[in-house]
Amino acid sequence: MDAEYYQPEYLDVEKKLNAIKTESFENLAESILSFGAYSLTSNIEWKKDGVPYVNVGDIHDGFIDYTNVKYISEKVDKILHKSQLKEKDIVLTMAGTIGNAAVVHNIQNNHINGNQAIAKIKLKKNISPYYITAFLNSRYGQLQTLREVVSSVQANIFLGPIKKFKIPIFHENDSKKVESLYKKFLNELEKSKHFYSQAENLLLEEVGVEKDISSYPIFSIVNFSQIQKANRMDAEYFQPGPFQFGELVSVTDFKTQPLSDFVDMKKGFEPGSEAYQEEGKLFIRVSSLSKEGITDKDQKYLSEKLYQELKKDYEPKKGEILLTKDATPGIAYVLKEPIEGLVAGGVMRLKAKGNIEPEYLALCINSSIGQMQVQRDAGGSIIKHWKPSQIKTMLIPTAAKPTQEKIANLVRKSHEARKKSKELLEEAKRKVEELIEGNHQ
Repeated sequence: MDAEYYQPEYLDVEKKLNAIKTESFENLAESILSFGAYSLTSNIEWKKDGVPYVNVGDIHDGFIDYTNVKYISEKVDKILHKSQLKEKDIVLTMAGTIGNAAVVHNIQNNHINGNQAIAKIKLKKNISPYYITAFLNSRYGQLQTLREVVSSVQANIFLGPIKKFKIPIFHENDSKKVESLYKKFLNELEKSKHFYSQAENLLLEEVGVEKDISSYPIFSIVNFSQIQKANRMDAEYFQPGPFQFGELVSVTDFKTQPLSDFVDMKKGFEPGSEAYQEEGKLFIRVSSLSKEGITDKDQKYLSEKLYQELKKDYEPKKGEILLTKDATPGIAYVLKEPIEGLVAGGVMRLKAKGNIEPEYLALCINSSIGQMQVQRDAGGSIIKHWKPSQIKTMLIPTAAKPTQEKIANLVRKSHEARKKSKELLEEAKRKVEELIEGNHQ
């Protein structure tokens, strides 16, 4: 009986879905489960490899991102057999960022696993998971999901309402067109990942850094002078690895220079949450950024008035590197297009100077070369902070210009493929919406 449930846009979705042929989600599925392990991080040891264990944060708009996925042993996987996911199963996030749906697609293992905040949907054999997932990510799927969200301490959605979702049933030819677009989206996404992996591998080969650091020594001896220089004395800071004591001494003698030699830096600003609006000019926060770009979901906006007052000092320019320094420090992205928006205090703007490729710099930061330096330097008990003074001293390998250009070109190809993939996903969602609205009319 809450007013939130009866918002006009929800009623409009309900009306249009009631006017066409639909089936309940549970009638199209063999099973819809949310089994998983509670308090897994404190009870089960993560592995470097094994069975991928997917969390809500790994599921994005239409796909599962395995970049930062954690792994569990086969023994633990057997204990959690009810939460196993196989090829062509659907996952739907139920807490945190609610409503992201993806198909388990092209996995290398026989299966993956996932936590309890994810609905795990196994469809009947004659139902296309690609079409269903496109619908769940469309306006009609998203609003149907958001309508059923409940909130006490943390917002979430339960399995009961998910099972009752209305799924439009169209002619097989129409659903196959949606499926085709969705598969093309996934193929372009794979191309993007391949190009980016090529760029990172080329960088590591050039510098001579091993991506697998398991062969590094398990202890190190530190002189007091090194403690004084670092102004740190915790063992974590001096753990063995390719960036021991701030130099690439363990695995390479490749020439490096501090990041400050290559860029001018500017910090963003923080207006306070009271300034946030549902629409207006984009406010680029740490949570808005990934190495692939600026995300669309959970975005915040600022007023036109505030934007006009501050854009001279805080609006990023095309070609600048946006770099996160708080919460999840070390995410770098080169802005591809002009943008009307302002940068938050947790984000740094880096403007390349001299003859350095911005895409090359961003890749150095996003690669293991940069990330291990970030992990070493960033401090904070609850929220991590990477100080601007530390950012300036990050070591960047000084590859020859032709190598920089080759790496930058691969990164650009990666971004182009990702952009195309996003367009294909939007086209698939739009096709579903047109089918619903066309049938309704």
